Amino acid sequence: MRLSIVIPTLDEGAVIGSLLDALQPLRAREVELILADGGSRDATVALARPRVDRLIQCAPGRARQMNRGAAAALGEWLWFLHADTGLSRPAGDYLRAIQDCRRDWGRFDVRLDAPGRIYRLIGFLMNWRSRLSGMVTGDQGLFVRRDLFQRLGGFAEIPLMEDIELSRRLRRHHRPASPRLALWTSARRWQRHGVLRTVLLMWRLRLAYFLGVPPQRLVHRYRQCSSPARES
Repeated sequence: MRLSIVIPTLDEGAVIGSLLDALQPLRAREVELILADGGSRDATVALARPRVDRLIQCAPGRARQMNRGAAAALGEWLWFLHADTGLSRPAGDYLRAIQDCRRDWGRFDVRLDAPGRIYRLIGFLMNWRSRLSGMVTGDQGLFVRRDLFQRLGGFAEIPLMEDIELSRRLRRHHRPASPRLALWTSARRWQRHGVLRTVLLMWRLRLAYFLGVPPQRLVHRYRQCSSPARES
């Protein structure tokens, strides 16, 4: 098996080194690391260049960047990771979980990287919702066979909800595999904007999307509670 890991970035110099360092052991195991940068003006590219196998630069837009990375990939599997993701276990454990997967796509559980029961509860509810609905967000590290991804046309190049939109199409194929491994994700948006406010806003945005509101109308409200790696 060969796996390609695709990481979209835009000014992620504060966090990208940590993720790439954790993934380095996989490069000796027929895993390629692909970074798709959308025009970073910080140290992202300089930090990533010696740590990845392919560095792709294109116009910004997370869906566009992931599609460009996937188009350059050689792996049988694609694994999409956010730059602020952290591994809770050695990288080889995730490789084995994907290798042993009996379905054509899947995702991992998520944990927020902040202490406190409220953050444990948020992570639990995110995972529970995903298991119930079969919908996967980018924080959960979606992985998919490359031939299926290509057959479906990849991510829709929309400014928001590209992960949910792809999950909808993948779910028609079958429900996602859910290995019992977790990824750390940043709790920054909840810490900066308040837990209740952030949860309610995310619920409203997702409901609006399911009711047919175009992502182009929702993206401004989403950015009000986004969690960029850089401080703005």
